[in-house]
Amino acid sequence: SALGRSGGGGAAGPAPAGLGLRLSLGGWGSLVNPTGVAACRRSGRLAVAHDGKKRIHIFGPSGSCLQRFGERGDAGNDIKYPLDVTVTSDGHVVVTDGGDSSVKAFDFEGTGVLAVREGFCLPWGLDATPESEVILTDSEAGALYRLTADFKKGKLKKCQMIRSQLISPRGVAVSQTSGAIVVIEHLKAQGPNNGSTRVKIFSAEMDLIGQMDSFGLNLLFPSKIHTTAVAFDKEGRIIVTDVCSQAVICLGKPEEFPIFNPLISHGLSYPVGLTYMANNSLVVLDSGDHSVKIYSST
Repeated sequence: SALGRSGGGGAAGPAPAGLGLRLSLGGWGSLVNPTGVAACRRSGRLAVAHDGKKRIHIFGPSGSCLQRFGERGDAGNDIKYPLDVTVTSDGHVVVTDGGDSSVKAFDFEGTGVLAVREGFCLPWGLDATPESEVILTDSEAGALYRLTADFKKGKLKKCQMIRSQLISPRGVAVSQTSGAIVVIEHLKAQGPNNGSTRVKIFSAEMDLIGQMDSFGLNLLFPSKIHTTAVAFDKEGRIIVTDVCSQAVICLGKPEEFPIFNPLISHGLSYPVGLTYMANNSLVVLDSGDHSVKIYSST
């Protein structure tokens, strides 16, 4: 009931427990203007895409830097301008490269195993399914693709457009339990402000099951929301970053969307990336201070 929902400071249902900062990695110099973060569920390693000399940093579970690869150049293993990164369940690091409008896959040692250059306008966000397929957005084409490949053999099997007529889709996340997909659209500004965002939820069968733009979210709570990244937690709740309030917010499961439950409301300056580790730690990429912040339940 609405009354039941209003208890506990506006949070609906059993909210995720309070989160405390456990570890901060990177910082200016180590990372430069990072754009994406992903976790390997098996090994606990983190992959971060950024604008440094070597574009991809691999951090171990304890925070040590294990590997750096992907230089700016034209060779097979090079990455011109990484926009996002994901890690497949079979242990491959997949990167969208805005520099040459491609999707590139590497093993954890940094060896390029596959580059898909055909057919994209501006591939942007990506996330891996439990079956090691990759769901990715093409911001310029306004489309969502499912990419299937045998990464070990370096063979592309299929790249299928599963949704079109989206407006500048960037961030994307796939629920590891239900297969639902959430996309963040970036809407053009009418007037002087710098545009707004819209969160769209699709079922695993790609039916639109919910959406909420900045205006709709404004009706729920006081501040303007500009979402940059999205993830699902292991219970299937939708988690977003908001650069206006410098916060990480839980919007609930697709069927209860949207509720409003801030998970992290201080200590972030410009959160642009979000992922969960296998141990349920929440990883936030903060491009404001060029760092990776790892939170766990307190």
